[in-house]
Parts: sequence; structure tokens; C-alpha cells
Amino acid sequence: MENNLVRINKFLSESGYCSRREADRLIDQGRVTINGVVPEMGTKISPTDEVRVNGELIKEKKDEHIYLAYNKPEGIECTTNLDVRDNIIEAINYPERIFPIGRLDKGSEGLIFMTNDGDIVNKILRARNNHEKEYIVTVNRTITDRFIDQMANGIPILDTITRKCKVERISNNVFRIVLTQGLNRQIRRMCEYLDYDVVALKRTRIINIKLDLPVGKYRNLTPKELEELNSLISDSSKTEEASLPSNKAKFTGSRNYGKRNR
Repeated sequence: MENNLVRINKFLSESGYCSRREADRLIDQGRVTINGVVPEMGTKISPTDEVRVNGELIKEKKDEHIYLAYNKPEGIECTTNLDVRDNIIEAINYPERIFPIGRLDKGSEGLIFMTNDGDIVNKILRARNNHEKEYIVTVNRTITDRFIDQMANGIPILDTITRKCKVERISNNVFRIVLTQGLNRQIRRMCEYLDYDVVALKRTRIINIKLDLPVGKYRNLTPKELEELNSLISDSSKTEEASLPSNKAKFTGSRNYGKRNR
């Protein structure tokens, strides 16, 4: 019987409703019920239990997973909360329930992944996995050699020193930076520490996926991209249960758009 039980946050992520992190937040807020009862964090459920979020019945997802690359416009908020103005869900207007993997500041544009596979979120997001994210940044004044050197070797922000990273000057006030961590507003804070203001910021790559879309457009990740991505993150720690062989994730593309479900 124990083999049929699954943690409530894992069930919600595998159903395509949200990521595990978001599921934990919903549980903490008392918005999730199991058979009409608000559960504790970490509660396990059986296949016969009835799970609802905000009163909506959540069913186990049988369809293939969706993996999209989206060029987020500036001014769009990376939230699944539809009450928030200019949220990413209404902006992308996808016909099935999906959510973003990670965040991109409202004032920034560029590549972000969208999916209905909550089980891969931590695998990609966890900073200790050293997954690269590349950005093109425009600042308000001339970039010096000292600026490039300091940005590359670590800046004290948020009670820590940023990891060493790759930084390359493109023009007088534009540079490229490749990060392997994701501190809150990291690039902007790093620049501010050196008395520079970010004028524009665009993410152009996440791991092996490069931005190749007009602003506001999305596409499915290709089978080749998914195969390579799966290989690159295969050693990443996905969750607290990642050591179990049965939890190894494999990616497949999906073009089954179905009906709108949100």
C-alpha cells in the first residue's frame, strides 16, 4: 500500500498543475484539500484520494509533457497568479495549463522555459548544478576593464559573494555575462554595487537552449534539444527523492495542445 502513496506536492507537480515549490506554497496557504480536509506539509495521498486546489478537482495527468521556449517581453510578470496584471500566463496565452521554470525580472526580456512538468523545475533551477544562463546587458555608462574584472571575480551582494563568472565586453556600454547561480536581481545588484545602472537586460541562453524567437513568441523545444538537455541535467539533484531510480526524468516533446485548461 505504501508504494501507492505519493507526497501531495509531487502529485500536484506531476498533474501539471504547478511546480513542487508552488505546491508547497499553496499547501501552506491552506488552499489545498485532500478529501475535504486541509493537509499538513508532506502529507501523502493514495490514488483514491480526492485532491482540490481552491475547490478545483485535480486529476492525474495522462498526457505528454509540454516544454516551450518563450521570449518574454519586458513588462511581463513571471507569475501564475492571474490576478496580477501582465502575468506571464495570460501573455503567452497557451491552450493548456503551463507555468514558468524560474523567473525573469519584469523589467527584463528574453528566454524562459514554460512547462506542465513540475517534476523538472528543481533539476534546472538548483544553483549547485552549475547550469549556465547567458545575458546581454546594457548599462548607463562606459564599461571599463576594472568593471569587467570585478563582475567576473565576484561582487558582494545579499550577504554573499557572487560566483566567478564569464564576462565579455561587446561595446562601450554593452556586455555579455554567463551565470551559474540565480540570486534575486543578481545582475542589476552587481552593476549597482559598481555604480552602474542597467538600462536593458536580455537572457539569450539557458543551458543548451539559445534564444531564436521574436519577442512575445514561443516554440516547442525540439527532440534534439530535449535529448541534449536531458543529458546535461541528468546528474542534477531533482528533489529530496531524487536518489530513487524511479524518479529519473526523461523528456519527450509534445505537440498535443488540446483544450484550454485554466
